[in-house]
Amino acid sequence: MQKLFKSIAAIALAFTTLSCGGGSEKKAEESAEVAVTDFKGKTLSILCWEGYADTKFTKAFEDKYGCTVKGVYFGSSDELIAKLTAGGGEVYDIVTPSPDMAQALVEKDLVQPIDLTKITHYDSLGAKLRSMQDVVKDGKTYGVPFTWGPDYLVYNADVIKDPTSWNVLFDPKNKGKIALWDDISSLYLAGILLGYDKTDKGAIYNMNEEQLAAVKKKLMELKPQIRKYWATAGELDNMMKNKEVVAAIGWPLTPATLKKDGMNVKGMIPVEGATGWIDRLMITKSTTNKDLAVAWIDYITKAENMAKVAEATNYSVANEGAKAYMSPELQEITQMNNTTYYFEKLNFWQYVKNRKRYNEIWNEVKGGTK
Repeated sequence: MQKLFKSIAAIALAFTTLSCGGGSEKKAEESAEVAVTDFKGKTLSILCWEGYADTKFTKAFEDKYGCTVKGVYFGSSDELIAKLTAGGGEVYDIVTPSPDMAQALVEKDLVQPIDLTKITHYDSLGAKLRSMQDVVKDGKTYGVPFTWGPDYLVYNADVIKDPTSWNVLFDPKNKGKIALWDDISSLYLAGILLGYDKTDKGAIYNMNEEQLAAVKKKLMELKPQIRKYWATAGELDNMMKNKEVVAAIGWPLTPATLKKDGMNVKGMIPVEGATGWIDRLMITKSTTNKDLAVAWIDYITKAENMAKVAEATNYSVANEGAKAYMSPELQEITQMNNTTYYFEKLNFWQYVKNRKRYNEIWNEVKGGTK
């Protein structure tokens, strides 16, 4: 009889443990199931850079939650803000701004703070990326790091041998075979070439009129070398593939893409330095799908899923643990095998308060206005 009582007590204890302690996992699963039901039939609309809604990493999320992920691409930070302020806040649930625009979205009250306790893998994201304060206001965080990478020198290694400096863009031998991105970030590069970031990395994002005049002069000197100001990575890829361009400001996507086509195209950070970008995941202020947006951020920041993002985009990803799910070749392409070096070398974009003036200068450069 005593053994029977002990057995009953043991069973009761096990049941209590399952319900109170061990049952927490079951409760979490049950909560997730409720969320799955809630999201069925809904559409998550993401306003993002090209490739950030690729089916290679969105389909599993759609299958899990019975929802649809719709990506609408923008080609520049200015296009992002234009779409978002033209009523897009009620259309899009998530945006993926770069750091020269992210703070503006916070200040313009276009995005909302994110409850980081609901982002399971947040502490696994790169400390360098999480430490930046441009998306923090009143102690609240408005953006979660997603991808990052350099705006570095991309070159045809069969034509240009072991370059070390951005001066290769000015080499007469390369006249008419250089490409710059059609974006105000080209002004940042000119600022680096003029040494404005030597004592203060943020200086190139806050240049005064005298400095902007010098930047414009530098870019005008480069103008005879320019084949084209590219708008999309695909456009740059085609120009390099057709040998119209031998060197450019570009992203890791281009060397990775052209390598698959058998071309000897490489990317590197010149001695003068280079800028870099961090694209965040931010939730719009007016979204009606906040819970679904949070679920997406939680899902995509998981190491396994970030590895899929890296494979689809060839960009560096925020979760360092993604390396465990990436081939050595992909780790090299995305700099994930050498993140410390890139974090130290890159001057990551910052908020440009006088963006209107930067755009005016850039348009004058493109138009050849003195």
